[in-house]
Order: sequence, then structure tokens, then C-alpha cells
Amino acid sequence: MQTITTTDDLKTFCDRAKGKPYVTVDTEFLRERTYYSKLCLVQLALPGQDPADAVLVDPLAEGLSLDPMLDLFRDESIVKVFHAARQDLEIFFIDHGVIPVPLFDSQVAAMVCGFGEQVGYETLVKKITKQQVDKSSRFTDWSRRPLTDAQKTYALADVTHLRQIYEFLAKKLEDSGRERWVREEIGILIDPETYISRPAEAWKRVKTRSNSVRFLAVVQTLAEFRETHAQSRNVPRNRVFKDDALVELASTKPQNLQDLGRSRLLLREARRGDIADGILAAIQAGLNLPADQLPTVRTERDKVQVNPALADLLRVLLKAKTENSGVASKLIAPTSDLDLIASGERDVAALRGWRREVFGEDALRLCAGEVALATKGKQVVVIEI
Repeated sequence: MQTITTTDDLKTFCDRAKGKPYVTVDTEFLRERTYYSKLCLVQLALPGQDPADAVLVDPLAEGLSLDPMLDLFRDESIVKVFHAARQDLEIFFIDHGVIPVPLFDSQVAAMVCGFGEQVGYETLVKKITKQQVDKSSRFTDWSRRPLTDAQKTYALADVTHLRQIYEFLAKKLEDSGRERWVREEIGILIDPETYISRPAEAWKRVKTRSNSVRFLAVVQTLAEFRETHAQSRNVPRNRVFKDDALVELASTKPQNLQDLGRSRLLLREARRGDIADGILAAIQAGLNLPADQLPTVRTERDKVQVNPALADLLRVLLKAKTENSGVASKLIAPTSDLDLIASGERDVAALRGWRREVFGEDALRLCAGEVALATKGKQVVVIEI
């Protein structure tokens, strides 16, 4: 098991990758105590059975530059294969401004190829390669050195089995003509906007029960302060204060440190110092936000009334389409999309691209009363009216 710790050795491996059809990639990182992920290990594997075709790259090694690997990621003649790539891609984009292209995500491909909802890597290994993956090292501290042999074996398995998985899924997609479907999904993963966090929009992730615009204005300014503080200190946002404390603060609107001390949910560290000052300033900013800058709330169920009977029919149609196509139902249309369609909304992901072919077209015809659903044996079928 080769562990690369020098730039020259990394360049040698990346030079070997030139002319290869693909390289499989995975990472190990830590994020429990930081806002941004700390990259601790990169695993790379090329097609073939030579032990030199699979390596570990130690980004924590002193003097190691990842530039040769980043150049490999930019090489559009070589497919970069990941499983559940989103977190890995976020690291490379945030740390280096690079998103590997062209990209193949075996989790997305597996959902298109009939392996179920968000199928795990070990499941694919078992079903496709007939091997087992030892996950006992999964939650170890990847920042500690030296790495154990068990850690190295586990890490390499995440890219060596992925070679066979990629070749199997790529062939299955080619045979079924569904390559374009996966490319549409990959388009989201390689879009830099997917990985840009804007503090001013952080409030949209906070669940609240009130739609009072002034209350939401305070939620917005508190969430923006929390996100900015967490980013600047590189600490998890929940270490600043948690969502339930944020909602409590937006409701009680403390005006001074004495008021702040009465909070039931605020961490002790947040009742003094920079965080306390920031909280009080954010609350005042939310209370003083001009009317034309108040947040607007547009919830799906508030826009138009959902037709519950039609929503139920759409769920039956989706189940039938899922069974016929083998594509995971959540990939085609989450429940929220079905409710939107049943309420009359048409700007919905389930009605665009490949989803429209698989489900959306018949969903619209069902809404228009042009088709009906019937049973044929154990199957649900679409019939013309």
C-alpha cells in the first residue's frame, strides 16, 4: 500500500494516469470540530490490477503540493469517478477552487440503474463485485499519523472496488440509453453554486412555525451573523448557537446582556463576548430592517391549495413508474414535488429533463384528466380516457 508524501511521487502517479479512461477518487476528512472540512487523505486508483495503480495521498505531509492531482482533475480526457461525490467535491472546490470534470457519481448512477434510494458503497460492492467491505475504520481519526494498516486497507478499498462498480454501471447506462439522465444530475454536482454558502441566505435552512415577516427578519439577521462568525472562526455553526436557540432569540428579542442571560437554550459561551455582542446587534438589525428589505415567504402549501386526491393519484403513478423504470422514486420526484404538481405548480424538477420522460408527461396528463390509472394483475397501468 503506497502512501504518497512528496510532490514528485504524486506527479509520477498522475503522469501514469495520462491516457487512462478514468481514475477513481475518494477522500477521508474531519468536520466535527470545524466549519470547513479538513482534508486528511485522498485515495486514487487507475484501471488495472497492478498494486501501483492504487495509492493513498497524504495531504498533511509536510511540503506536499496537490497541484499534480489538481491538474489531473482538470484533465477532461479522464473521467473522475466518485461515490456520493458532493462532500468530496465541496472540499476540492473550497480548498482549491477546482471541481473534477468530467465526473461520474456511482451513487447517482446506481439510483438510475435500479439499486434503490441513495444506495451505500458497501451495498454496491456486495451486489456488483461480490466482495465485503470492512467498515470498522470508517469513524477513526484520519488526521492522526501514522495511519494504521487497517485504515489504509479500508481507504484503498473505497477506490479499488469502485473501478469494477464504475465499469458495470457505465455499461448498464450505455445499454439502457440512460447516460443522459445521469449527466443531467451530474450537472448539479459540478455547478460551483452548489458549494457556495451565502450567510444572507442561511435563514432559509432554519425551521420556524411563524411566518411573521418581522420575526423572520430577526431570524435572517441572526442566521447571517451565526454563519459569518462560524466561517470566520472555522467552527461548526451549532457551536455558535443552535437553531432552537436562534428561534428562541428571534421570539424573545433580548435587548441587553441581562435579557440574553435569561435564554433557556443559549450556550453559556454565547452569553458573553463577541457572540453575545453579535447576537444583540443582529437582533437590532432585524428589528430595524426597512420594510422593502423584509424577507418574503413563499411556502408551497401557502401558494395554492393542494388537491389531496390528485396528490394520492400522483403517488400511485410514481410508484408504477418507479417499478417499471427501476429508477429510485426520490430521484424522480420527492413528495414535495408531487404536492406542488397537485396544487397546480408547473415549475417543478419532476416535470423537466429526463424526469419528464419517465414520469412528468403522464403526471401532467393525469392532472388534465386525459389519462387514468387502472390495475392489470399486480401492476398499475396508465390508460387513455
